[in-house]
Formats: sequence, C-alpha cells, structure tokens
Amino acid sequence: MNWLSLQVLLGGVSQYSTAFGRVWLSVVFVFRILVFVVAIQQVWSDEQKDFICNTAQPGCTNVCYDKFFPISHIRLWALQIIFVTCPSLMVVAHVKYREMKDQKYTHDHKGEHLYANPGKKRGGLWYTYILSLVFKAGFDAGFLYILYLLYNFDMPNLTKCTEYPCPNTVDCYISRPTEKKIFTLFMVVTSSVCIFMCICEMLYLITKKVRKFLLTHKDRTTVTKPNYVRVDPTASSNQNLSNSEKAKEKDSEPA
Repeated sequence: MNWLSLQVLLGGVSQYSTAFGRVWLSVVFVFRILVFVVAIQQVWSDEQKDFICNTAQPGCTNVCYDKFFPISHIRLWALQIIFVTCPSLMVVAHVKYREMKDQKYTHDHKGEHLYANPGKKRGGLWYTYILSLVFKAGFDAGFLYILYLLYNFDMPNLTKCTEYPCPNTVDCYISRPTEKKIFTLFMVVTSSVCIFMCICEMLYLITKKVRKFLLTHKDRTTVTKPNYVRVDPTASSNQNLSNSEKAKEKDSEPA
C-alpha cells in the first residue's frame, strides 16, 4: 500500500481541524504510519520463518503458528490505520459538497454566495465532524480490544502447542520477543493518545457549541423591564387606580 498517497489525501483535513485535530494527525503520521513503515514491518518480517517448534512432525509448526498468530500484528495495525483515517474523509467530502453547492448558488444568483466559508464547522458539517471523531475513537478502541483479546499486549519467549498433528505438547519459540513486545506497547500507547485527542476535541467542540447557544439564548431573552405598579389584591379597586395615577404623575415630572 502507498502510505504516502494516504498522507497527502489526509493532509487536506488539517485546514478544517482544530488544534487537537492537528495534533492527532501529527501523531498518526509520525508515530504510527512512519514507524509502521520504517520499523515495524522489518521487526515482524521473520515472525513465521523463525517460529521454531521442537518437533519434526510435518505440519505441526504451521498449525502452532496459526494458533498463536491468528492474525499478524502488521496486518492488524494496517487495518487499524486504514479504518482510523478513513472517517476524516467524511469531512473532506462534506466540504467539497458545500463548495460545489456554493458554486452552483453563485452561478444562479449572480455572484452571491451561499456559504461565507464552506469549511467552517457550522450546521451539518459540525455534526459530520463530530461523527468522524466518534468513528476514529471507536475504531481505535475496537482494535485495541481485539489486540488485547488475541495477545494480551504481550509477546512470550515460549508458547506450548498441543494441536493436531503434533504428537504431544511441543514447545515453540518466537523470534525477538522482547523487541516485538516493545513495539506492541508503543503502538498501544500511540493509539491511546489518539483516542484521548479525539475525546478532547469532541469535548472542546461540544463545549464551544453549548456556550454559543447559551449566549445567543441570553441575548434573545434580555429585554428592558417596563415600569409598573404592584397591585395589592386586598385593596379596593379605587385605591389601586389612585396608586396608578400617582405613579404616572411621578414619571411625568422632569428629572
């Protein structure tokens, strides 16, 4: 897969992102995609070749390898990166749709614009952006859970296998387990940081939206209080009328 093309494609998302979103993109590109391409693929290149079991039974080593590695780490992380980065394309697609809609509106209304800034997170684009953050955090959390279920974030030196056609319990040895464990923990930490950044960005956008709504609602409900006279329900109607006339005369006096 050409990861550079994915980086160029997602680079346009940064202009529509907040500060948290730009940090998230930096973490994905530098600490996940770059490390994945440069180091991780090399570390796991010998996982099947150097997976050795102390038996000469044909097929036993392959069966034991399949049992311990139901899915390779590098393929799992490749899927994770693809799934995590794709929701950002929702935002790009929505902005492009707005731009096309604005161009059509400008053509039909003699230069007037429908959107002052098509990339501003208002209306439907705000909900699209929030939804993309939910998907990104959800995919990262889901893949971390799968990795925990399969490998428990660990890489042992020795694993025992009793699968057929192994004649008995055999010992199988994994190549460079410590190095692989370190990179596994590194990818887990970077995924957790990305989840944290997505949550922070969601809280920031929601807080900003709520604050703006409260300020707008406050401006609409703020009105000048009219002059009025408190009516005593226990007093007679003539007395209330007299009080009203005195209040009017007081208001008419010059200051």
